[in-house]
Amino acid sequence: MQNKLVFGIDFGTESARAVLVDAANGEVKAIATKPYAHGVIVETLPGTSVRLDSEWALQDPQDYLDALVDTIRACMKEAGARPEQVIGIGVDFTACTILPIRADGEPLCADPAFRGNPHSWVKLWKHHAAEPEANEITALARERGEAFLRYYGGSLSSEWLLPKVLQILREAPEVYHAADRFVEAGDWIVQQLTGELKRNSCAAGYKETWNKRNGYPPSDFLKALHPDMEHFVRDKIATPICPVGTYAGHLTEEMARRLGLTEQVAVAVATIDAHASVPGAGIVEPGQMLMVMGTSICHMVMAEEELFIPGINGVVEDGILPGLYGYEAGQAAGGDTLAWFIRHGVPAAYHQEAEQRGMSLYALMEEKARAIKPGESGLIALDWLNGNRSVLNDASLSGLIVGIRLETKPEEIYLALMESLAFGTRTIIEAFENGGLPIRKLYACGGLSVNNRLLMQIFANVTGKQVEAVSSPNASALGAAMFGAVAAGANAGGYDSIMEAASRMKDGHSVVYRPDDQARQTYDRLYRLYKELHDTFGRGTLMKELKSVKKWTERLT
Repeated sequence: MQNKLVFGIDFGTESARAVLVDAANGEVKAIATKPYAHGVIVETLPGTSVRLDSEWALQDPQDYLDALVDTIRACMKEAGARPEQVIGIGVDFTACTILPIRADGEPLCADPAFRGNPHSWVKLWKHHAAEPEANEITALARERGEAFLRYYGGSLSSEWLLPKVLQILREAPEVYHAADRFVEAGDWIVQQLTGELKRNSCAAGYKETWNKRNGYPPSDFLKALHPDMEHFVRDKIATPICPVGTYAGHLTEEMARRLGLTEQVAVAVATIDAHASVPGAGIVEPGQMLMVMGTSICHMVMAEEELFIPGINGVVEDGILPGLYGYEAGQAAGGDTLAWFIRHGVPAAYHQEAEQRGMSLYALMEEKARAIKPGESGLIALDWLNGNRSVLNDASLSGLIVGIRLETKPEEIYLALMESLAFGTRTIIEAFENGGLPIRKLYACGGLSVNNRLLMQIFANVTGKQVEAVSSPNASALGAAMFGAVAAGANAGGYDSIMEAASRMKDGHSVVYRPDDQARQTYDRLYRLYKELHDTFGRGTLMKELKSVKKWTERLT
């Protein structure tokens, strides 16, 4: 009897990755990755001369479909698998990544009449141009005492659904009115696979201000926000909301043909990429925080009770796993912070050294930074190169490095940036614990945790907690595959609960990092300075004024 297989498709910021795994034990049979053809669109709309303003981040939904087809077919070929072996597909996606669509699922940007309008394209999670709208929504909700705000730490992010849609309505009302639905990209992919549009409770709860008991914000609030939004819920997003990982449908005949699979393949309701990593890392217990460390850093932890913690981005009942309250916090730039410095801050001599030694710039910079003792550089940084997600929830904030001197070396700046990421995480952990949710264990997964051992040791030293880094770089995709196995069900060779799937399919390999007492003492002193910078610049107006000047000069050109 042939083993039953499931796919997990992880749609990230720059590319999509498919993993084909054995449903019985989680063994990875094949992996395929495909970068999006248009990548992240930040300057000019493809095929046009339309320039984008700062803070914009768009994508082409066709890139998602192309990546889906190519990676699944590549995995089937690599594994030598037969179509009838595959019983399920699970999908995870970045969020809040939204697009306007027609009733039949066609993206509005595919219509030649809207192709040249940037607002018809996918707005990626890190599209921050709706910051004014986010601030306005937050202010109005506070003024009216809206109950939904407490589920999001007291403020809304510019990355979320309502600010992005309000920006569309104000700047391109023709797009707003032409759209039959605004959907998360993950839900759109599931619709393409099954022909059924079902909104996942994870994204709806964390990114769309939906609550399991109270639903969406009331229509009178939305009307006060903008008269045309009074019936926004009914007219633009009212579709069934389903728990993550539950059965969404089977493959359509057309999609089965394109993928080279059978129509018997069950498809799971989508989930957010970071949240899929929780079962993917084998975490099913309360009080265990998982840091998903990629381009950004997401912090997830579960609890048996509902708490409203200031500065924490969301609490959603059944948001990560059924039967528990899922909490989400995060840092808007993780790997992106280090990548920025590698691209723009490393001198030519270091490039030459790396090439001569046959190593990557990342490995070279880590090696050089490792030789520096904590505090020795005299530098400290704020990790806000893409704004602050937690605990200030302010995309208008920016990065900062203090202590630069003429003798400062590139590796010292690189080390300060790594330390700033750890300080940001410590701030988040303290917010949870001060809010009544103790963090018993700290886990990590994702590219940063696998590829940068120095960074993980710094996280242990700064937080004072043992960090267990899951060795697999595919935790999100593996978690999605687990949900695919649950959608298929035990009778088909899958599972009837995500708890059982996680226990059977998890990757048991990890690396443990323990705090160094001497380094921790130094980092405690540095953290006090970080907190002073955090509160001075994060709660002041200087950085906002800088951004205002930047936007003012852009309007002059």
